[in-house]
Amino acid sequence: MRHFVFLLFDHFSNLCLANAIEPLRAANMKAGAQLYRWSLVSPTGGMVTSSSGLELNVDHSLDDVPQADIFFAMPSYQYRTLVQPEILRALRFVASKGVIMGGLDCGSHLLAKAGLLDSYRATIHWEEIDLFEERFLDVEVVVDRFVIDRDRITSGGGTTTLDLMLRLIREHHGALLANEVAGVFVYGHERPPSDPQWITPTDSLARKDPALSRILTLMVKSLEQPVPIAHLAKKSGTSQRALERLFQDRFQTTPSRYYQHLRLSKARGLLMESRLSVGEIAVRAGYRSTVAFTRAFKKEFGIQPSRLRLIR
Repeated sequence: MRHFVFLLFDHFSNLCLANAIEPLRAANMKAGAQLYRWSLVSPTGGMVTSSSGLELNVDHSLDDVPQADIFFAMPSYQYRTLVQPEILRALRFVASKGVIMGGLDCGSHLLAKAGLLDSYRATIHWEEIDLFEERFLDVEVVVDRFVIDRDRITSGGGTTTLDLMLRLIREHHGALLANEVAGVFVYGHERPPSDPQWITPTDSLARKDPALSRILTLMVKSLEQPVPIAHLAKKSGTSQRALERLFQDRFQTTPSRYYQHLRLSKARGLLMESRLSVGEIAVRAGYRSTVAFTRAFKKEFGIQPSRLRLIR
């Protein structure tokens, strides 16, 4: 389990915070395990108020920062006023423990002022990037949505934070889980009218990679009656060998493994959201044997289908 800590200041971006925490929550939900936990910190503890006026109680002050795997600074729009000696000392102290340090929105500015981005690649909110580059000559400033350079992580805030979190989930737990989390937020996906529980590739993916778009659509439409990968490859207009390479490059797995994951994920959703029997759910996930389905489900998610239904 990884622990993320977020340092907030008054007038912080509520959108940025939500895009940081909600993917972690969704990853826990989809994995059926607590892969992530998070804590909120402010300089003095107590309450902070977002730029939209929402009040939020934090868990700790900067004098009582819990042990973290990744520590993110998320300052307010008045970030220049936050460059205070005690805050910079606290950031350097956290970093001295070997914690991965990150800056969201304009958090890169605080890290840079603390000397924590020297000789690192980093980015910041794009409205501030020119000034950032002029002010911190020892930082290799990159115009990008987010930058991960060794033990430093920076992003421009807002929706770029969601991109970043999906990348971290992918690195920590694989492309399959990251793709499921993206689907929770209908991010990069659209829902087909034929099956409201499932997602198909967007027009954007269809333009970038039409073969992958076609194969994913065919998989989603044939979860209940799986077809051989060779047949899917032929219908998508590519060879099976090319398809194997495509899935390995994109998802670090095989087409058949990805296909099975889709079927079992559908079963998991039905177990948690419907009153269908385990046997009927097995059929809807393309299994003719309840025993085979139970075995595959437990191997995939570490729990028997009947047990998941009891603890949902």
